[in-house]
Amino acid sequence: MPYRTAVETTGIMTGTGSMIASVSDTARWVAVHRAWETERPDALFRDPLASRLAGEPGRAILRAAPAKLRRGWWIVSRTRLIDELIAVALAQGCDLVLNLAAGLDARPYRMDLPPNLPWVEVDLPAMVEEKEQALAGERPRCELRRCAVDLADHAALGEFLDRTLATAERALVLTEGLLVYLEPAEVLALSTALSRPQIQWWVFDLMSEACRRRVQRQGGEMLTNAPLRFGTDDGVAYFERLGWKLHSATSLFHAAERFRRLPWFQRPLTYWPQPNPRNPGRVPWGGVVSLRH
Repeated sequence: MPYRTAVETTGIMTGTGSMIASVSDTARWVAVHRAWETERPDALFRDPLASRLAGEPGRAILRAAPAKLRRGWWIVSRTRLIDELIAVALAQGCDLVLNLAAGLDARPYRMDLPPNLPWVEVDLPAMVEEKEQALAGERPRCELRRCAVDLADHAALGEFLDRTLATAERALVLTEGLLVYLEPAEVLALSTALSRPQIQWWVFDLMSEACRRRVQRQGGEMLTNAPLRFGTDDGVAYFERLGWKLHSATSLFHAAERFRRLPWFQRPLTYWPQPNPRNPGRVPWGGVVSLRH
């Protein structure tokens, strides 16, 4: 399914009975978990805008979700790990953050960022408009700009990257929560588009094929309109064959244990060695990956 087709519609209830009408609705689900984390006294991050961004649609999605998908340990762990990678990149001279398929992310409003840092969010027109309205009057902590671009239009994406990267030398591209919804050919095309000298970091989350199948099965009807399409038996080695170099790959399962967010009954499983992120094979593995040229 082309990326635009997967994300261009939003809603609450569909003919299938799913509370998720499109991939865009998964951003509301994620925002609910950020809001819940923010309320904890030991929060891994504070996102005071998350509850507003999630809205009642996001909370309705969580109420209707299968029990296993209501656990947000992997979402909050992913958020924290990506926060840390962005902070490290900024300390190393990152001069532009480009967030593709930004959804309802609020990092420009909550992270400690240089006020002159260019931060560009990209999504489809409906999501960009919704976010502009929801955050009207809020002041970001950096130089934030939002752009409506269809990532499935390779020519349009190429032209956008040409313009956006013209003044950058050490850009970080973030594709949080995106790759798993793309067809393999679309992931390959995106990797090719991002293979530019100005892009020094590419940060994203990744599932092994075994993990993708498990989550899709657990999601059941909920994921009918947002099926998980991309997972790799060879993990990050897939991207290394495309010319990228691995900077880091962190297991979300083990990070959740370190952050004390993993359910108690799953903690004993962390004593087992984690799969090789370059070759997870048939073992379920999900992590946050940072690649470099």
